[in-house]
Amino acid sequence: MQQVLVGLAMGLGGTIAMDIWALLLHLVLGYPKPAWHNQGRWLVRALGGKVFHDDIAATPPIPNESAIGWAFHYAVGLVYGVLFVLLAGPGWLAEPRFLPLWLFALVTIAAGWFLLQPGMGLGWALSKTPAPWKGRALGLIAHTVFGLGMWAVALAAT
Repeated sequence: MQQVLVGLAMGLGGTIAMDIWALLLHLVLGYPKPAWHNQGRWLVRALGGKVFHDDIAATPPIPNESAIGWAFHYAVGLVYGVLFVLLAGPGWLAEPRFLPLWLFALVTIAAGWFLLQPGMGLGWALSKTPAPWKGRALGLIAHTVFGLGMWAVALAAT
């Protein structure tokens, strides 16, 4: 049970770190904030049986889609935290090393690249966007920040 609690804390810490990173990119460089309402809209539609859309923004809005998107974002982070801790085992928790966690954090981008983004009409790994490689690089950096946040929590928990 202790492993699961640490995993939940790590997932929460990583997700918060990722959100702080997105806010800094917005405030300092003027990047757009994440559109969590689109993820909420996509999730509700996917749960209703329609996973792939030409353009999720063109589908009718649903009630509370922004709150649903934010909750989904944090739920995924929590699941990733617990999943990593269960995969890594108690030995890793006794001596948290960044490399395995970083590799795991980078692998988690696959869900976005190969399910969420194509599902929202952005193409595989953002291939239908104006600057796919820029988006991919920013995603990898964001997932690195997610890993750093998880690692910081793991270090604090040991």
